[in-house]
Formats: sequence, structure tokens, C-alpha cells
Amino acid sequence: MTIEFLFLLSAYVSFMSGNAQATDGYATDSPKNVFILAGQSNMAGRGGVIDGIWDGIIPPECKSNPFIRRLSANLSWEEATEPLHRDIDVNKTCGIGPGMAFANSVLQGDPSSGSIGLVPCAVGGTNISQWARGTDLYNQLIRRARAAVQSGGIIRALLWYQGESDTVSFEDARRYKSNLQRFLTDVRSGLQSPILPVFQVALASGEGPYVEIVRQAQLGTELPNVRCVDAKGLELQPDNLHLTAQAQVQLGEMLADAFFQTLPYPLPRNSTKA
Repeated sequence: MTIEFLFLLSAYVSFMSGNAQATDGYATDSPKNVFILAGQSNMAGRGGVIDGIWDGIIPPECKSNPFIRRLSANLSWEEATEPLHRDIDVNKTCGIGPGMAFANSVLQGDPSSGSIGLVPCAVGGTNISQWARGTDLYNQLIRRARAAVQSGGIIRALLWYQGESDTVSFEDARRYKSNLQRFLTDVRSGLQSPILPVFQVALASGEGPYVEIVRQAQLGTELPNVRCVDAKGLELQPDNLHLTAQAQVQLGEMLADAFFQTLPYPLPRNSTKA
């Protein structure tokens, strides 16, 4: 057996036993299953945001649930509601991202798995170099992730959606693969989880002409236990950069499917998708 398989088997057993965290239909303050949400604006969520104003419409797949918690900017757990990044990505207007659709889909796939904790860390307009080890964004991610499991729980995965800003410069795009792999390795080191599952999103759009170079770097990442979910073709808003709210729902469900596929044994699914 490989170390990766043993890690996933252990995570599966722990994930399936997560219902010990819930009583009387409500989650405890410290979620059992923790997921880090990081990257730039499409992870922070711009679904439903037009000309800097969020329309306030929350898709049914993104509804709140007492079993889904959110780590606030002041490191306290609260019931998760949209927009998830409202107090993290504070310089831009946040809307719908993939996080709530992901969490609801995971719970739907296995309602007995226990509470889910989402740790928003994404900041719009950021380049991969701004997430390098020692930077403010890297340090904030590590600090928030550690705080999330201080009173219990396990970090199940990092959900990463970033790279649009790295499509402007050819040099940034050319170096993206090495910079990304270094960042992911450093995050695993910082969290003392050498094979932490990572689900990264391959770009649906970009700010510059080098989208395909960055996409190929993402699709060709050469690290163990890193899986890529391709957002290409998902609906974009009029700015041709940010995913629509419905596209974010689709992405969240795609990420949940990718997560379930990593578990050593399949869980029963009750998918709402046609």
C-alpha cells in the first residue's frame, strides 16, 4: 500500500465517523471536516456581482445549513452564509463563489459525515507570487487553517482557484507551474500535512493573453494528491472574467464530485444534477 492510499483510507474512516460532531440536528462549534478556500476573485466569488453591486440572489444550492460553518475574519466559527468571503476579500464586492455549493453537495452525498467548516482565504486580483511562503497571504492562510482545527477537526483539502492575474505577463505564465508547485509544497509543509489533498481549478478565463499557458501548467501539475477540475466552458459574466452564480454552483458540485472520487470507497450519492 502507498502512503497516499493509507492517508486517504484514514481520512475516509474519519470522514465517515464525523456524525459524532452533530447533535439534535445542529453542528457543534468546531466542525469535523475542514476545507480551505483560497485563490483569487473566482474563489472569493463574484457570481451575481455586476458593476460592483451584488444582486443578493442566493441559488438554492448555496443555501445555509446548520451543519456548514464558516471561519470568520476574527477566527470564530459561525453558520456559513453567502457571500463567504465578505470579511476576507474586503476591497472588492463579493457574491456567490463555489464554496457553499461544494459544502452542500458533500453533505448531500453523505448526510451522516458530520459538520463542514469552510475557511475563506481568497483575495481578488492576486498573483501567484503574492502567495509565496512568507508573504502576507501565505501567512494568513496558514494562520487561519491552524486556527480552524485548534479545537478539533481535520483539514480535508485545499480548494484552490487562482491564476487569472498570471495570464497578463508571459514571464508570469511561463513560471506559473514551478511557482504553483512550490506554493502547494510550502502549504503542506506549513500545515504539517505532506500529502494534503488539493483540488485546483483550471482557468475558465484570464486577465491577459496567456491563459492557455497557465491552464496547461495547472492541468500538468506534477505533485501527488493534487487533482484538477477544469472550469473551461462554464458561463462567464459580462466582464468575461468572472463566473456567473450558476456557473459557481456547477463548479462547487464538480469540486465535490472530485473530492468523493478520492475516497477509497465510494459514498452513496443523491445528486440533484440531471
